Amino acid sequence: MTTPLPHTEIDGTPATDPGLLAALLTGYGHFTAMQVRDGRTKGLALHLDRLDRSTRELFGTELDGKRVRELVAGALANAGRRDASVRVYVYPGVRTVVTVADPAPDGPGAPQRLTTVDYWRPAPHIKHLGGFGQRYHGEAARRAGYDEALLTSPYGEIAEGAVTNIAFWDGTSVTWPSAPCLAGITMALLEPRLNSTRRPVTLADLPGFRAAFVTNSRTIAPVTAIDEVTFPVDEDLMGRVFAAYGAVEGDEIRP
Repeated sequence: MTTPLPHTEIDGTPATDPGLLAALLTGYGHFTAMQVRDGRTKGLALHLDRLDRSTRELFGTELDGKRVRELVAGALANAGRRDASVRVYVYPGVRTVVTVADPAPDGPGAPQRLTTVDYWRPAPHIKHLGGFGQRYHGEAARRAGYDEALLTSPYGEIAEGAVTNIAFWDGTSVTWPSAPCLAGITMALLEPRLNSTRRPVTLADLPGFRAAFVTNSRTIAPVTAIDEVTFPVDEDLMGRVFAAYGAVEGDEIRP
């Protein structure tokens, strides 16, 4: 079955000019990605704040959150969707592109096997475009039989996955690496709801952890291996993580 193309709008108008769309989707900018269920998404205020902060840093101007909500709500309505994967892209001139596609499956993701690479993203605090490095390493990891790349420094300090955040469990608390990374919305929602800390985590620390998991806008999944270090799937831990995320109520997108 052919997957339908995402419904895409530029500043609230359906994109019908392929040339303009191609130019916008390959340029300088930033974005956020969210899962929408029944017209609601978890952590909407965090998404809007990140979009505004990144717009100020990249383009020197604010991005009105109410306008973003109107654009997303309008795109969902025009696409005839209440459940969807939504992305909001911001380009020079604060041109705002909204794409509406099929939603990610609900529930836990498949267990992940990761391989480490010596690479940290530039300006990692921004969910920016042009992520060639992380895409390159992610694809190389999959060709090597892994599910995802884990980004580390030359000295083995762990930062994040190519498209995920990672957390570790020592049997008492959840630890998120404190190296520079993108603080994903799912991570931001989970961190205060779990017994979490942030501190440097290195590859040498891995044998001291009992379990690990990754998060992003599409999934929360256990990690079963990082290179040669293996982890069991801790069902109690994952139950706690999913319960914490499930307790977060979705925010109505329409202003």
